[in-house]
Amino acid sequence: MNIILVTKEDFTSQNSTQLNGSLVLIGTVILNDRRFKHIKEVHKAEAGDKLRVGILHGNTGLGKVIEISEKSVTLELSLTDEPLKPLPLTLILALPRPKMLKRILQSAASLGVAEIYLINSYKVDKSYWSSPVLSEDSLNEHLQLGLEQGISTQLPKIHLRKRFKPFVEDELGAIAKGSEKLVAHPYNASPCPIAVDQSTTLIIGPEGGFIEYEINKLCEIHFQTISLGKRILRVETAIPFAIAKLFSS
Repeated sequence: MNIILVTKEDFTSQNSTQLNGSLVLIGTVILNDRRFKHIKEVHKAEAGDKLRVGILHGNTGLGKVIEISEKSVTLELSLTDEPLKPLPLTLILALPRPKMLKRILQSAASLGVAEIYLINSYKVDKSYWSSPVLSEDSLNEHLQLGLEQGISTQLPKIHLRKRFKPFVEDELGAIAKGSEKLVAHPYNASPCPIAVDQSTTLIIGPEGGFIEYEINKLCEIHFQTISLGKRILRVETAIPFAIAKLFSS
């Protein structure tokens, strides 16, 4: 946990002020959940110590430990810094196995993905859609774990789409409008662009890849197939690899 994430509900008092033209959030929070446990057992914090803190969807800054007990920690916050901006990236992902999905969500959030669509595909097992990992609470939990790793506060927006054809025909064109349209595919594809640094819609298929019908449907709406190299990568490896290529500086 490289940053302690708090929410508006954690505050016992708060106030906003202007500093050098920027809005600064000042207030006090009391934490008594896994964040408290991490502060106590990993940071081994004591009264007077300062920790890096951010508010979900808002600024980052410092939290001073005012009091720490066996049950909770009280932090006095001064959130003066603007958050890291998310990447101009919409990630569209064929729903993976639940255990893999947890890792992918954390990785995507830590890398700064702005928006995620989980979609169906011929090779997606129907049972995956009934996984408790897809509950709102579970999705947010794993996204927040990724934010804590990446020192970010901007929670990616996430959407579930259980039908491939209606999604591609009725929604995807509008979602990807004005962006670089890319679908990772290991066969007969162009090399992955490097350092595009522009609005991008990236589609990653299931283990084993999209079937020919699905690739053809995506190409019909002007998605370009790209290769990530000669090696066939697992989905959880392909995503950070592709993002690193596309948004390298």
